[in-house]
Amino acid sequence: MVGSALQPDGAQLLRALILQALYTIRSERQLMDQIDGNWRYRWFVGLKLDEAVWDVTVFTKNRERLLAGEVSQRFFERVVEQAQAAHLLDDEHFTVDGSLIEAWASRSSFEKKKDPPARGTGARGRRMFRDTHESKSDPEARMYHKSRWTAARPSYLGHVITEEKNGLIVQSCVTEAIKRAEREAGLAMMSKIAVGERPRTLAADRNYQERTFIAGLRGMGVVPLVAEYQTSKNWPNWLLESERNHPRYTGSQKRRRRIEKVFSWIKGVAGLHRTRFRGRQRVDWIFRLAAAAHNLVRMVKLVPAV
Repeated sequence: MVGSALQPDGAQLLRALILQALYTIRSERQLMDQIDGNWRYRWFVGLKLDEAVWDVTVFTKNRERLLAGEVSQRFFERVVEQAQAAHLLDDEHFTVDGSLIEAWASRSSFEKKKDPPARGTGARGRRMFRDTHESKSDPEARMYHKSRWTAARPSYLGHVITEEKNGLIVQSCVTEAIKRAEREAGLAMMSKIAVGERPRTLAADRNYQERTFIAGLRGMGVVPLVAEYQTSKNWPNWLLESERNHPRYTGSQKRRRRIEKVFSWIKGVAGLHRTRFRGRQRVDWIFRLAAAAHNLVRMVKLVPAV
């Protein structure tokens, strides 16, 4: 029954992609086979028992139309609104972090640019590898490594902000993989939350221990509860004594580690350890859908059965 010429509508496409994230289905062909053989999946996506499943090519072509819109953003926002209505969210205390997402490109796909810029994007205009080389497979991917002990890979960076009550994601985005991206994304996402005069806190690891980031949080009325380096001239700390001694500092640092479980689910279960999509906008789309799926899984456990 696989191979129908019928066109899936937007709701059916979205439901099928949610299934793919929830059940670690690695390819569209496998997804079509799973829907064809499982009546529960058929019911979820809106296919009758005697209806043929879409052809893989038809499904992927129609999916491209969905990726061009803001469906995943609106869906994510609706899921967060439902969590808010169920009183599952802490609207004062948050945690931010970022994680590497491998791009659908290889190291060997990088070649020198024909017309590299005279001034680079590094400190004082220094030309970086990203200024002189780009991938033939995915020009927006960047060579990146989280530490000096790991090899650089073509990558993007996924970012989330979670609330501290239940660890639900309240903001998410994908950026190019550069060192300052985590801090810039953290400020951009937090600016959408820090509305009004209510005091808020934001916990983060040492990668966020940087003067501009911490000053930006203070400017929004957010208390930075950022992990500190050991005293060093090379790695200064920028917290005030009042922030360092904040009553939630120690507890927030302990709860901050829960955000690692969020990335573990997104990269492991939802399959975004290495994305199959090319281009930052498309990777951002599927990452946000995975974030919404993660919240749904958590909410099922948190909302009492009716």
